[in-house]
Formats: sequence, structure tokens, C-alpha cells
Amino acid sequence: MASEVILNQKKAEVKELADKMKTAKLILLTEYRGINVADDTKLRRDLRGANATCNVIKNNITRRALAECKLEGLEDKLVGPTAVIMSQEDYLEASKTIYKFSKDNEYYKIKGGVVDGKVMTAEEIITLAKLPSRETLLSMLAGALLSNISKVAVALNEVKKQKEAGVEVTESEVKEEPAKVEEKAEEVKEEKPATEEVAKEAEVKEAPAEAEEPKA
Repeated sequence: MASEVILNQKKAEVKELADKMKTAKLILLTEYRGINVADDTKLRRDLRGANATCNVIKNNITRRALAECKLEGLEDKLVGPTAVIMSQEDYLEASKTIYKFSKDNEYYKIKGGVVDGKVMTAEEIITLAKLPSRETLLSMLAGALLSNISKVAVALNEVKKQKEAGVEVTESEVKEEPAKVEEKAEEVKEEKPATEEVAKEAEVKEAPAEAEEPKA
């Protein structure tokens, strides 16, 4: 009877873990050695900030849960004390947190994991963790978009000036080659003074000569 109770308990643990794994964006297996209480507390706090959890689970339970989820290729990583890190919301921030912690703690190593249902090696996860954060990428994208909008605005302004000066500019030049539009604008600026000088000379030539005063 006691053995049946224990067996049912293990089955329940496997099912609970497998259910979490099936919906997880990230599953990380890490080497859990040489971690003192203070470091462990800080790691768990940082992971909570990244919407992730950390649990030290028996390898047999983890192995069976992975098998139930049809996730293969991590069996050989389940040796020695293993921590299972999971996030249901995001994989990047939690990966960065674990990578940073592993750099500061010699014995803490990433063994492998699963990202969005794909089994990945430790090297692949580390490469992922080194990518810019989502906020940084969004900031870079916003900067690029603002830069392009600014260029288009400048180009449109130059188009207006050139049309006023009688210079034709096609729509494709505005969309695809705003730099050329600006070059044309510079040419117009350089030609304008010369045009004004020619106009002044013409005025001088055409102006009637002043009548000479009669001699006394």
C-alpha cells in the first residue's frame, strides 16, 4: 500500500510538471552546485522579476515530464543536482538572468533547455541570452523609424522648394532616393544666385539711358 501511495504521488508530480512544461515559453536545466543561500535567494528574486520560477526537482521526475511532453535530447543533461527554470510569459529575460548569474558563479552552468517548444543546447541558449532585450530592440526600431520619417519630411520640403523653382521631381525619387532630392535642392540653391545676377544684368542692358543735360 505504501509503495502504491508513493507511486501515485510521483505520477502526480510528473503530471504537474509536464502540464507546466507544455505551456512554458522557456524551460532551462541548470547545474545546481556550490550555490550558497544568499546567492540562491538573489537568483530566485531576480527570476521572479523576469516572470520565471526556479525549482530543484529530482531528475527522474524531470525526465518523465519531458518524455510526456515529447521533448527529446535532454536526457543526458539530467545528471547530478538539476534546477528547472521555467517562464510562461517570456524566454529572453529569464535566459539573460540565468546567463548573468552563471557568469558570476563558477559552478552554476546551463545544461540545455527548451525555447518555444524547441530543444536547444547550452551554447544556443547563451547566444540567445546575449541578444539585446526587447525594450532595446524596440527603442532601436523606433529610432530607425523616426530617422526615416525625418528624411522623408526633409525630402518633401525640398520637393516643394524645387517645384516652386521649376525643377521636376518624380514620386519614386522621393520614396526611394531622398538623398538625390536633397542634392537637387543644393543645385537649385547654387544656381539661384547666378540666375539673379543674369536677371540684374538684363535689367541694366534694357534700362533706357538717362537723358543728357543740355550744355550751357
